[in-house]
Amino acid sequence: MNIHTVSIICPVFNEEKYIEACIVSILEQDYPKEAMEVLFIDGNSTDNSTGIIKRYTAQYSFLKLLNNPERIVPYALNKGLKAAKGEVIMRLDAHCTYPTNYISELVRYLYQLNADNVGGVWNTQPAKDTPICQAIAFASSHPFGVGGSMHKIGASKIMETDTVPFGCYKREIFDKTGLFDTDLVRNQDDEFNGRLLNLGGKIYLIPQVIINYTARDTLCKMRKMYYQYGLYKPLVNKKLGAPATVRQFFPILFLLGLTIGGVVCMIWPLLLHFYTSVLLLYLFIGIVVGSMGAIRAHQPLLALLMPYVFFNIHMSYGIGYLVGIFNVLGKKTAQVKPSR
Repeated sequence: MNIHTVSIICPVFNEEKYIEACIVSILEQDYPKEAMEVLFIDGNSTDNSTGIIKRYTAQYSFLKLLNNPERIVPYALNKGLKAAKGEVIMRLDAHCTYPTNYISELVRYLYQLNADNVGGVWNTQPAKDTPICQAIAFASSHPFGVGGSMHKIGASKIMETDTVPFGCYKREIFDKTGLFDTDLVRNQDDEFNGRLLNLGGKIYLIPQVIINYTARDTLCKMRKMYYQYGLYKPLVNKKLGAPATVRQFFPILFLLGLTIGGVVCMIWPLLLHFYTSVLLLYLFIGIVVGSMGAIRAHQPLLALLMPYVFFNIHMSYGIGYLVGIFNVLGKKTAQVKPSR
């Protein structure tokens, strides 16, 4: 395999719990260290994230720490791109750990497939060994929770796709696409990959490359994350000129059906039976999926928790999407502080 120089860009904000495991997984990579540089871009963390990173940068010269006073991810990515020297640009997330062949496999497939971007799949893990954390992780990786997003639910073969987590890019593609859009606190990868596809680029999902992703540890954090995903999706659609996928519309349709349907049933009680049937079907699917998860995890509470967690995901995304539509119509750009 030809050895290409690789610049890894890892945005960081308050990742004290996870950053050390992330760094260790980078140090254990089988890719030649002399062909790597790792740029941690910190958004003014208020915890000990930078202290942990500095401990490692003092030992390893290819690890570097840069500052991102604007704090949000797209600014961090752009700062990293401007500082990067590699032929390959790879984005990593501090919330994850990576298999030892992560870099070597993605770089190999990037050139073997003549791709512009390649990425692996998530193995979504609970943040803690508690029923609610298990439910959050399971819901975040199930089709009923996140639709047909293949990097979240898994795939059986290498496939072309619309987006991948984080991304491994050929450096020269940024000359065509430009940088990441700083209007987007969330979904900046989706918008960038949409631009790449519109220019004729190729994106491939490599399912044998598995990223250990740690899900949010509370319902509040999960709701905020999915709200932000929904909030910025209409802006992404506007910038790209069209929606990238159909699956993004289901949560807002469910939200509108739930609220408008409830009002309509007050006016025409005959529709109440249909309205109730849909809600019972939703509950039934949630319980069935939860029961399957309960059997797999040997955790009976999942059967009861899963419908509630699914509901939180769909409502949070749907409400965010609705607010995002109003922001786009009002020509506003929502800005949300980074959070973990």
